[in-house]
Amino acid sequence: MALEVAVKAAVGAPNVLGDCPFSQRVLLTLEEKKIPYKLHLIDLSNKPEWFLGVNPEGKVPVVLFDGKWVADSDVIVGILEEKYPEPSLITPPEFASVGSKIFGSFVSFLKSKDTNDGTEQALVAELSALDEHLKTHGPYIAGEKVTAVDLSLAPKLYHLVVALGHFKNWNIPESLVHVHNYTKLLFSRESFEKTKPPKEEYVIAGWAPKVNA
Repeated sequence: MALEVAVKAAVGAPNVLGDCPFSQRVLLTLEEKKIPYKLHLIDLSNKPEWFLGVNPEGKVPVVLFDGKWVADSDVIVGILEEKYPEPSLITPPEFASVGSKIFGSFVSFLKSKDTNDGTEQALVAELSALDEHLKTHGPYIAGEKVTAVDLSLAPKLYHLVVALGHFKNWNIPESLVHVHNYTKLLFSRESFEKTKPPKEEYVIAGWAPKVNA
């Protein structure tokens, strides 16, 4: 039986898959594990009553497990690994936190109005650390096989590339060759192609209010 999954719809296009990286992480996990699922697209500016009824906080993603809607992508991915252990996507514990500060650094730099506040340097430092890790352990974070940490990072790196390219005309430094190879590998996976926002403009629309705040 297909799992029911509620995720963000695109800004301004409620019938189109949206740009939430945490929603995409869950969808990537479902795709990589070949778990059938039924998608509910939630317009976050006009949340349906049924959705608020089962999920009063109104957060996405949520997945229906055994009659109960469960929120939080960390929790959801953990349950999926437990209920559907094959193929295993478990990341070795020593690699589980690799790249974990990249998304926060990206958001700080994206929202920054001061070119001298150190946010760009902080992001480059995090990406450089990822590059060093991949140089030794790649092509994925835990080696030859994609694991949960890659599926968490992939949507965040996609947002980084699209949003910083659009709002700041900024690209990941060419010198970080292992990061560039990593993003190419991730973004070309069939699971990623199927679960990413259909157009980059949906990612841009999702970030615009935060950038212009």
